[in-house]
Formats: sequence, structure tokens, C-alpha cells
Amino acid sequence: MTEFIRKRAANAKNDILSGITVALALVPEAVAFAFVAGVDPLVGLYAAFMIGLITSVFGGRPGMISGATGALAVVMVSLVAEGNAMGMEGENLGLYYLFATVILMGLIQMLAGVFKLGKFVRLIPHPVMMGFVNGLAIVIFLAQLKMFKVFDGTDFIWLQGDRLYIMLGLVVLTMGIMFGLPKLTKKLPEALVAILVVSAIVIFGDLNVATVGSFIRDGGGEGLKGGLPQFQTDIFNKVPFNFTTLKFIFPYALILAAVGLIESLMTLNLVDELTETRGDTNRECLAQGGANIVTGLFGGMGGCAMIGQSLINIKSGGRTRLSGITAAVLLLMFILFASSYIERIPIAALVGVMFMVVVGTFAWSSFGIMNKIPLSDVVVLIAVSALTVIFDLAIAVISGVIISALVFSWENAKRIRARKRMREDGTKVYEIWGPLFFGSIIAFNDKFDVKNDPDHVEIDFIESRVSDHSAIEAIFNLVNKYEVEGKSIKLKHLSEDCKILLYKSSPKFREVIVEDIDDPRCHLAENPEAFTKGLGAYKL
Repeated sequence: MTEFIRKRAANAKNDILSGITVALALVPEAVAFAFVAGVDPLVGLYAAFMIGLITSVFGGRPGMISGATGALAVVMVSLVAEGNAMGMEGENLGLYYLFATVILMGLIQMLAGVFKLGKFVRLIPHPVMMGFVNGLAIVIFLAQLKMFKVFDGTDFIWLQGDRLYIMLGLVVLTMGIMFGLPKLTKKLPEALVAILVVSAIVIFGDLNVATVGSFIRDGGGEGLKGGLPQFQTDIFNKVPFNFTTLKFIFPYALILAAVGLIESLMTLNLVDELTETRGDTNRECLAQGGANIVTGLFGGMGGCAMIGQSLINIKSGGRTRLSGITAAVLLLMFILFASSYIERIPIAALVGVMFMVVVGTFAWSSFGIMNKIPLSDVVVLIAVSALTVIFDLAIAVISGVIISALVFSWENAKRIRARKRMREDGTKVYEIWGPLFFGSIIAFNDKFDVKNDPDHVEIDFIESRVSDHSAIEAIFNLVNKYEVEGKSIKLKHLSEDCKILLYKSSPKFREVIVEDIDDPRCHLAENPEAFTKGLGAYKL
């Protein structure tokens, strides 16, 4: 027990300090995403608190930060707008439809965890992963540019003159501190120190710059001050629980669940690589789902893992669940007790932190490997990056996986081979090499000359693998062609599952398939241990 506590307390200081940094960075992000979705800032902040706390305690990846995200917010825009249109003016019905959708989203995500679908993230190829990282870095960068705008009373306009130069100077100063401090000492979290130094310069220098408070008020909010999240009984009073409602919210819930899980599981993979540890994908699905159910019931907008904040946490030294718990609890403390202080933090400091996250997130090595990897992987990498920026993460990743799968299928389809030889008794033998599946069937059929072949033909599959129903159907049709020509055909070395399916399709295959085969290659293929032991008998 003492050893257990000692191991987890060893990194406590780094976890707490990194949690403070993350909590400060979460505020403008949560507020901005709430504005994007068309809801009150507190709805985004409550989501960041509840989702961050629950996933930190129960999630499958210690050190990963979750909260309200832009990838989900852009999907919620039309949901909230359509929901508001269903009610009376000022009723704000779209908000309660959003809560109901987030609850359903959580249920879908929990089902993904129950059925262990998280493991399918392993099917995501590395070029897709690099494209995702690069695309997300660009999205984070573009999201910060709007911080260089100011509200003139009617609209947001770009900063100009001295205000622009001061803003740029503070951003560069923040980035400079974060870059230089680790070279002097690694005992201080560079992001937190940078925020504190730049905040002190702005406050004591009485500089006219945008702050967290002005950012909220310019967006139509009243400030950070709020109470504890309240159970939303109005969900059950205002949202009719019938088929019409389900028909309306289910497509949104399904998209949100997919986007949330894809972003969470890919962020989990990225953190795994950075920390050289392994998270639990199915546990993360359950935690994300449970967190979204709770946040929907208590007035949050829903969320998922946040790659930017997760990288801030990891690079600030956060490694255990304590870092995420600290960030979530502090965020609530800011809302309850320290809103006036947090509102004075300059936006420039937080933009500088996020720019350094962009620099650290982007896979710069992708430029160096462009001429060293297959052209198809280059296309996938660039396509995923572009689609992440243009559309959203789910579309980008799914498209990347589909492109990679099609390329893989095409390359394997070209690997089917047939070695032909004649036996002394006049039997023509086809030895099939390579995978036989839907993509290689045409090439497989082209290998045979049914009309001109001799009366006895044998097809040997020992170096091939029959992979799907299309392949079985191709074998079935090939046998029929030879029989129509009045020729004898035998099949050898088919796998057990393939033989079972062929036997079910037609009883005649019991005469066509050769079961009893005396072939040394077959024995070695079926019993590689015997082959290894045989080698051990020789003294080299």
C-alpha cells in the first residue's frame, strides 16, 4: 500500500501545477465553443468541469483532458437553431433539445464501450494519424486568429495599430517564455509561468488589451460568475419524449457520439505515444459516455477529449489522474469564487500558449518523409489534414481509413499468382499464391484456361488464403465451368472454414475437395513447432 501511494505521489507537484495551467487554458476554449454552439458560456464551462472530472477519474487514459470541444460545437449549431425554431420566441427550447441529445450521445458511447468497439481504433493507419494531428494543429491555429478581433459595438473587426502590436508582442513574449524557461529549469511549468508573467505585465502596466472577461462580454455573456450545476428538470418538462423527438435528435446524437469517440480515441493514441504507455480504449468509451449523460442531465453541452489541453498537460508534466482532476476542480472554483481574477487574464497569454501547442502538435517530420513513403500514403496524409480543416474530424478520419483500405485492397489484388505445371499422368496443376478475396477474383479467373486445359485439373491453395464469400463464390463458379466442359477438377489445401462453407453450398464438393493429403509442406504449415524442433536436431 505504501509503495502504491509513493509511486502516485511522486509526480503530484507536476500534476497539480499542470492542472492549474490546463484550467486557465480551458476557460476561453469552453466559452468560445459555447458561443459557436449558440448557448450560454456557463453551459460550456459546466461541460468542461463535469466531463473533465468524470473522465479523469474513470477514463482509460490518465493525463488526458476532456471538455467542450469545437469539433462537437459545430455539429450542435444547427441542432440548437432547429430546436429553438420548434418553440416560442425566448423559450430557448433548442438548449433543452441539446441536453437530450447529449444524453442520447452518451448512451451510444457507453454501448460502444460495452461492445468493446474501442479496439477498432487500431485499424486507423499511421498516415491517417499524422493527417489528423496536422489538421487539428491547423484548426487550433485558425481558432486563435479570431482572438485578434475586437468588438466595435456592431461587429468584430481585426485589431489595428498599437493594439495589434501590443497583442502580438504579448503573444511572442508568452511563446518566448515557454520556449526558453525549460532550457533554464525544468522544475517550473513554462505555460503557467508565462501566463502569470504576461498577466502581471498587463495588470500592473494597465495595458488596453482583450481579457477573458471582455471576450465573454463581447460574445454576449455576462461573465464567468455562476453557481453549482443544477439538475435540468425542464428537459423532461419541455422536450416531448416521443418518436418525433427521437427522429429529430438521434442523427445528431449519432454524429456527436462518433466524432467524440474518434477524437477521444485518437487523442488517447497520441498521448500513449508521448508517454510510452498504453491506455484502455473501451474504458475510455464508457467514461466518455457516462460523462456526457451526466453533463446533459446537469446543463452541460457535452464534450470529448481535447488534444490541445491534453498536450499542454503532458508537456507541463501531468501524467496521472490527479492532473485532470485538479484542472476540473479548479475550473469549478474559478466559476464559484475566482471569476473576477480569471476574467483579468489577457487573451494574448492564452493565445501564446495555444500557438506553442500548435508548434508541438504539428508533425513536422511529415515534410521530411513525403518522398520516402508510398504516394498513396502521401495522398491519405494530405487528404485527412485538409478534410479535418474543411469539414470535421469524423469525416476526415473515416475518409482516410476508406482510402487506405481501398489502396490496401488494390495492392493485394495484384498479388494473386498461379504457377502452372503438368504431371506425368497428364494432370495440369495450378499452384495459387497470394490472397483470394473480392479484389483479386478477376485476376484469379484470368489464370485459368478452362476450354484448353486437359481432362484432369488440380488447384492447390497451400500458398493462398481464401478470405471472403466472394472468393468462395469464385471457386464455386470455377468448378462449375470445368464440370460443364466435362473435365475433372480437384481442390487441395483449402482452409477448414472455406471447406465447411463449400460443403454447405453443394454436396458435390465432397468429391472435388481432397481431404487426405500427404504433403510435407502441409505438415510444416500446420505444425510450425515441429519444423522448429526439426532444425534443433542439426548441429550447425
